[in-house]
Amino acid sequence: MSNNTSRESFLKGALILSLAGVIVKIMGAFFRIPLSNLIGSIGMGYYQVVYPIYTLFLTLAVAGFPTALAKLVSEQRAVGDFKGANKTFRISYTVLFITGLISFSIFFFGAEFISTVILKNSGAYAAMVAISPALLFVPLMSSYRGYFQGRRDMTKIAVSQVIEQFFRVSLGLFLGYMLMKSYGSEMGAAGGVLGAAIGGFASAAFLIYIYLRNTKERKAEIAHSSHIKTESTGTILKKLLYVAIPITIGACVMPLVNMVDSVIVVRRLQVAGFDIDMANSLLGQLSGMAIPIVNLPVVIDQAIGMSLVPSISEAYALNQINRARKEAKTGLKTILLVVLPCTFGLAALATPIMSLLFPSIEATGPASLGTLLFVVAPSAIFLGLVYAQNGILQGMGKPMVPVMALLVGMLFKVVISYTLTGIASVNIIGSGIGTVSAYAVASIIEFIYIKKHMQLKLSPKEFIIKPLLTVITMFVVVKLSYGVTVGFLGNALATLISISIGGIVYGLVLLGIGGITKEELMSMPKGEKIYSILRKFKLMK
Repeated sequence: MSNNTSRESFLKGALILSLAGVIVKIMGAFFRIPLSNLIGSIGMGYYQVVYPIYTLFLTLAVAGFPTALAKLVSEQRAVGDFKGANKTFRISYTVLFITGLISFSIFFFGAEFISTVILKNSGAYAAMVAISPALLFVPLMSSYRGYFQGRRDMTKIAVSQVIEQFFRVSLGLFLGYMLMKSYGSEMGAAGGVLGAAIGGFASAAFLIYIYLRNTKERKAEIAHSSHIKTESTGTILKKLLYVAIPITIGACVMPLVNMVDSVIVVRRLQVAGFDIDMANSLLGQLSGMAIPIVNLPVVIDQAIGMSLVPSISEAYALNQINRARKEAKTGLKTILLVVLPCTFGLAALATPIMSLLFPSIEATGPASLGTLLFVVAPSAIFLGLVYAQNGILQGMGKPMVPVMALLVGMLFKVVISYTLTGIASVNIIGSGIGTVSAYAVASIIEFIYIKKHMQLKLSPKEFIIKPLLTVITMFVVVKLSYGVTVGFLGNALATLISISIGGIVYGLVLLGIGGITKEELMSMPKGEKIYSILRKFKLMK
């Protein structure tokens, strides 16, 4: 496979997964608010109690197996070991079925004990029972997604994600409404979470159908690799665990640190002189309003990271280090092209955006909502780099590096949050600075490792000067645009128009200063058609 074809496959996969991620996000946005209205605050209370526990069980059940599976399948297919790739999938499928079955059994049969003894909330029992089948279906679904990721067939994964979310949202709302109407808030919450189980089943069923439909092609591939000696089950399992365990640890680190950080922040704010209600309000403004806005590009970050894993793995399996470097550069540049305008755009319109999204909510503390968004906006850059670099490092076979980087970053977060939030004049802004610092430290550690071990050389002009020149120009134009239009158009229209102008300016300046090259554009999906249009309008040579 040529470098260009490989890069085309990587970018196409990232684009497909990004589009699916956006669709899933949009559908998800139309779930929580209607569900709250349908099952009421009490029902949502039961929902909120159960869902985080389900997420923890799911993380432990699925672990990092899909990524580990994708890496191994990609490597084995690269060297023509199709039989080994199929064996790796079957082993992963079996492991995930067992871990899913154990998690389901604990959740289903222990629902009464967990809800009444541990949670002290017997009303959550029905919701726990309702969501428990998802712990059977989602791990199975994840095994197929990992397999198709390893084959670099991102379309099937994207379709399965949309199917899962469609059934989760539509049936979750329908069942939540029907059960609330007939049996009350406990069963209403159960109906709401049951959508997750049905969505997991529908997605798994789709992937199984696709897998079985390709049986003939798969058998032909296996027949061609019959001369290659496959590794033992024990060896494959060790390789899977070598990648999966660090990813699982990493997946558990962030939620646990965030939980500890929440407790620290509230206590330190009280030390700074705020009462408990004000402390909770400040935490809610940061973690419930500002940070979710900054995390919007995450769906694209994740897509790029997912596409990088099999791409880098394949290059390393074939000992094509130059190709791996090119893939890594493409991934990092693509991430920067996405997160830099997001960050500078959010910073430029921080207050107008928060006023647009939360018109009925006024900041109850010393810092405005806009100030909080402005402070945490840079975390979009570093979080994006973390996702891309995680994909590169996992592809390189270095899954522990992201875990160690994240641990160090989270340690910075706790120390900085503890120190700064206890200062009355800084208060909740200190927690925001801690969040930015955490991702900055993690991304820098990962980048240093990748640069050293991959011998990666990045042009400062291409990766720093041109991108910064582009987004600074966009920042200034957006600021001016909003300032000129807000007086006679009002905040909402002025904000939306300024965002649109910012996007156009970003694209034009990027093309004008050569921020994206002809080669890079041609390697993208529909690149030739886009290039011909841009050339027609004399936007590219």
